[in-house]
Amino acid sequence: MLARLFRPREFTGWHMWAVMVPFFGTIISVNLVLAYFANSSWSGLVVQNSYVASQHFDTETAAKRRQAALGWTVRTSYQDGVFTVSLIDGTGRAIRDASVEATIGHPASEREDRTILLQADPSGTYAAPTELGTGLWEAAIVVTGTDEQPWEKAVRFVVE
Repeated sequence: MLARLFRPREFTGWHMWAVMVPFFGTIISVNLVLAYFANSSWSGLVVQNSYVASQHFDTETAAKRRQAALGWTVRTSYQDGVFTVSLIDGTGRAIRDASVEATIGHPASEREDRTILLQADPSGTYAAPTELGTGLWEAAIVVTGTDEQPWEKAVRFVVE
């Protein structure tokens, strides 16, 4: 009986086909899934043309240094569907009468990006309604309408 179980059998083309189809089918399936996710997720592209962007590096670096020398700080919060920004100058006073715009989105995706214009309130903060889901968000804040040149700051925050 035992000899009957272990007798040599002929390996035919059908046996080879039964081995090769699942083998290559697995490889092709995994490649298709990876290609789908690579195509449907964030491209990682920050600028359209890195050479052209590099030509403005010195100018942008000088502007960032001027902004840092002002000593301005920004605090953000998000509660009950309202995004709030507090701007403080180098002397610790609130910055008032400015125009504040924020482009809010997820750091690794552009799908939910939105630009909002924040309205000033008497307490010196700026706020605007917007709906944000839970997770990590980034706000690119641009302040104009002050005596200084436009001031920009990117702030990341978590919505729970």
